[in-house]
Amino acid sequence: MKRSQRKGRSISGILLLDKAQGLTSNAALQEVKRLFSAGKVGHTGSLDPLATGILPLCFGEATKFSQFLLDANKRYLATFKLGVATDTGDADGEVIAQHPVENIDRSKVVALLSEFTGEIQQIPSMYSALKYKGKPLYKLARQGIEVERKARTVTIMKMDLVSFEEDQYVLDILCSKGTYIRSLAEDMGTKLKCGAHVSELRRLGSGPYDVKDCYTVEELASIKDQRGLNSLDGCLLPLSTAVMDWPAVNLPEITAFYLRQGQAVQIAHAPTQGWVRIFGESEGGGEGKDFIGVGEILGDGRIAPRRLVASR
Repeated sequence: MKRSQRKGRSISGILLLDKAQGLTSNAALQEVKRLFSAGKVGHTGSLDPLATGILPLCFGEATKFSQFLLDANKRYLATFKLGVATDTGDADGEVIAQHPVENIDRSKVVALLSEFTGEIQQIPSMYSALKYKGKPLYKLARQGIEVERKARTVTIMKMDLVSFEEDQYVLDILCSKGTYIRSLAEDMGTKLKCGAHVSELRRLGSGPYDVKDCYTVEELASIKDQRGLNSLDGCLLPLSTAVMDWPAVNLPEITAFYLRQGQAVQIAHAPTQGWVRIFGESEGGGEGKDFIGVGEILGDGRIAPRRLVASR
């Protein structure tokens, strides 16, 4: 019996979605997938239903590079509500404790920021998507099951106080992958001796991308209604933008041919270490350069292919 073919259009690229509040990341992805009539789409790291903001979606061949966006730094605008602790660590949870907010001013919060900047240890929330024996923690938590979680090292590169009121403050946070903002709110609330939770959360950046370049589902639907299905393809970014901060190497046609066959190749003036974006002369003799994929510099200076775009 033949496998059933994947339904939907075969398109490749990266869409920057501005996820709406109240939607899971998967629900948002499915809405976009239907709008594009796309065959293969994946997201690059979940946003909680409470959160809004940038959610890069990878179409087709771009899914090969989604891991690099998963591993990228993130930037958030987070509002922490003081004096109220919830079971989930955010405003969607049930209140489990309330404490008076006393003797806490702007200077006290500013002083606390330094304690949570740099490498810190976090214990993942039971309401996170982290898996335990194949099951997401939040599903266990909803069943009243709590399991031991090991502390993880994450990095807060930058944390600025945007505003402060009597019982809440807003932070602009640049952090490494795997940072739980709800855990940050809870830990800071504990230090302030009044408890806290995340009342609002917006992701402003993901890797090389900024929320100002995002589309909402409503904007995409409007483009489709006014200009047709194929016009949506113009909203997709090239695959190479997923690693736009990496150094680029350009291969001549014959060298690109061998690399596409899976062989490590030598090229002059290449970086001496790390990962690179790889471009080659357009197949078929066309003008310009094609994005071939990404590679890693070996100890002998050759470039080994690691993720390659399928040849057309």
